[in-house]
Amino acid sequence: MRFSQKSMTLAGAAALAAKVAFGPAWAFAGALGTAVIPTAIIYPGQEITGDRIQVVDVTNPNLSGDYARNGNEVIGMIARSTLLPGRTIPVSSLREPYAMTRGSTVRLTFSIGNMTISAAGSPLVDAAVGDVIRARNLDSGVIVSGTVMADGTIHVVAK
Repeated sequence: MRFSQKSMTLAGAAALAAKVAFGPAWAFAGALGTAVIPTAIIYPGQEITGDRIQVVDVTNPNLSGDYARNGNEVIGMIARSTLLPGRTIPVSSLREPYAMTRGSTVRLTFSIGNMTISAAGSPLVDAAVGDVIRARNLDSGVIVSGTVMADGTIHVVAK
């Protein structure tokens, strides 16, 4: 820093001394938490892996929204929209991976009381666990609605 003797006032000297002694005001503000950011562009439909993200400290008090705060929230998820390096990852731009894909063969199950009926079926859309979807019974051709289960079956609901 260069200063001329004439331009330095007492108030200016005091301000300069404070900046030199204490540094900028934001330097003492602690981190406000953490955020997850991509290290490379992640395109829609791509799975988020640990080597494609970084957890950083948040120092901007104006940062708000539903962004991911730790890696466990995003690893294994699928991007719904393009995620740019250095930007926070909105939780709303992530989805669970599909448990079944359209056109694959799955087991349809229907239970009432102690009786269980099962048949081969084919989902009409890609779906994640818990989604209510329509599927075609491969034996009869009838289209039924049901809930995608974690074991890869569709639990058919009664009409």
